[in-house]
Amino acid sequence: MAESATDETKPDSEEIIIGESPPGGKASVRGNYRSLDPARIMETIDVLCHRTQERFAGRGISEICQHLREIASHSQATAEAIARPIIWVRVGTALLSALILIGLVGSILALNPTQKALTLVEFVQALEAGINDLVLVGAGIFFLVTLEIRIKRKRALKALHELRSLIHIIDMHQLTKDPERLLSEHSRTDSSPAADMTSFQLNRYLDYCSEMLSLCAKLAALQAQNFNDSVVLSAVGELETLALGLSNNVWQKIAILQTMEEKTTP
Repeated sequence: MAESATDETKPDSEEIIIGESPPGGKASVRGNYRSLDPARIMETIDVLCHRTQERFAGRGISEICQHLREIASHSQATAEAIARPIIWVRVGTALLSALILIGLVGSILALNPTQKALTLVEFVQALEAGINDLVLVGAGIFFLVTLEIRIKRKRALKALHELRSLIHIIDMHQLTKDPERLLSEHSRTDSSPAADMTSFQLNRYLDYCSEMLSLCAKLAALQAQNFNDSVVLSAVGELETLALGLSNNVWQKIAILQTMEEKTTP
């Protein structure tokens, strides 16, 4: 559909979503295209909420967009928290690791070796006990060192779970918005969804759904932008694939709708 047919102006996604803030300053309009700017994503979502409210006030899609804004605010806070070090965890890890190592060294120094040579059985038993102690100490230190990563991973996966649920909710709202319902020969039944939108309105509705799916993928990418964890990266990739696949389904409907309009235009 021609852009002139709409009464709204979409923000430039390159100017709003992509960018990098200079140190100690405000985010520039055009960044260096190295990272996503959470503030710009929020601005894009705010504009989309106004557009959906102005055109579809009182409908589910405007409420979904408001919910997307709430989740985006939480996701932004989570991404910022993940990017920061957890000081108390690092300090506690360093202190406990130091205590474990000091205790291990103290235990070794407290041994009272005798001049009597060890038999083969005694040597094997001592070696086995030493290896077991080293394994336990290593496992304890590894647990402490990876504690911060596991805390951040849990936060990121929780945020991604919210986005995944929202993606499916968006898909449910566009599920029955089929272009063929606008055809004059379309036969309705008692259980058929209400066909209360014009071709132009349906095009806008589907376009808004596609934009929200894309923004969900951008919010998911924020969780892994400053957190290089394989589990989170895998979850983000799966969520982006889900959003892309559902968005492609929406755009297939838009393409069908535009083809129908071209055929009916004299």
